[in-house]
Amino acid sequence: MQQLNQHNEIYDVIIVGAGIAGLSAALYTSRQRMKTLVVSKDLGGQLTLTDLIENYPVVEPLSGLSLARKVESQAKRFGAKFIYGEEIYKIDKKGDIFELQGILGSYKAKTVILAFGKTPRELNVPGEKEFKGKGVSYCAICDAAFFKDKPAAVVGEGEPGVEAIELLSKYARPAYYISMSTQLVGGDEGTLKSILNNENIKMFLGYKVIRIIGNSKVEGIVIQNSKTKEDKILNVDGVIIEMGYVLRTEFLKDFIKLNEKGEIIVDELGRTNVEGIFAAGDVTNTPYKQAVVAAAEGVKAALSAYNYLRSKSGLPPVNVDWKAEKQKAVVSFRL
Repeated sequence: MQQLNQHNEIYDVIIVGAGIAGLSAALYTSRQRMKTLVVSKDLGGQLTLTDLIENYPVVEPLSGLSLARKVESQAKRFGAKFIYGEEIYKIDKKGDIFELQGILGSYKAKTVILAFGKTPRELNVPGEKEFKGKGVSYCAICDAAFFKDKPAAVVGEGEPGVEAIELLSKYARPAYYISMSTQLVGGDEGTLKSILNNENIKMFLGYKVIRIIGNSKVEGIVIQNSKTKEDKILNVDGVIIEMGYVLRTEFLKDFIKLNEKGEIIVDELGRTNVEGIFAAGDVTNTPYKQAVVAAAEGVKAALSAYNYLRSKSGLPPVNVDWKAEKQKAVVSFRL
């Protein structure tokens, strides 16, 4: 996990979120040779809740995580950079440059694409905020390997929690699973049986986390039995929270127009009311919350950001279509 850092580099675009909308946007901005940075709490977002996607055009049935990894790999191949475990909580505009403040650092860009969809649900317990990026994670896929041969825990519910503890158990020693449910639920019967028979996994069902403790990093969690109210301390180096997803746009309300649901209002080109900021996917007021729709909206926002920077450089907008790609007519330029 990255340490708190002041990033002085100015990117052409910063994309907030690595769900299918953000990943698709990153693929297109990086292909246009825009200096692209993606910051996100996790990889895949809500896609990772889907075991099997069967309605994505051309692509054969695959898991949501597999789809996310494929697009991430494509974007990286064209130069996009990624920072995971990051949560942006403030955006300012100074002149023509946007400054984004996150729990791990601050970043600068000429344009911003907001594509964070619904964000991982938090526990809202003492110590959680203080240790974000210092042992508190919301992405088992991203961070499980950091706890190799160390004690770590998953706090989860349902399928997201089950998948996370199965993955963590391959690295952490031991791997604790804390769930408010009194029975292990989520996933197929074979997976559940494998988890229950895994001696490396220590189960605490019917418990909730009431505090995360440590000094400069996570050193333990305090859990409480929901029935007896008895407290217990588990010594761990990390805690991965997999409790599902919620829409969290409150930090934008005084900066960008939101609707009554808290969704970011965008026009047909993915533009917000703030010049230079675009949005795509489930975080916007666009109807039909489907992966293929979010991907298309991410591409639209990416091309709009590209044309916005062209206009700032005194260049005419381009329509990046199949004919332009075939004829190599897209002008590459250093923005």
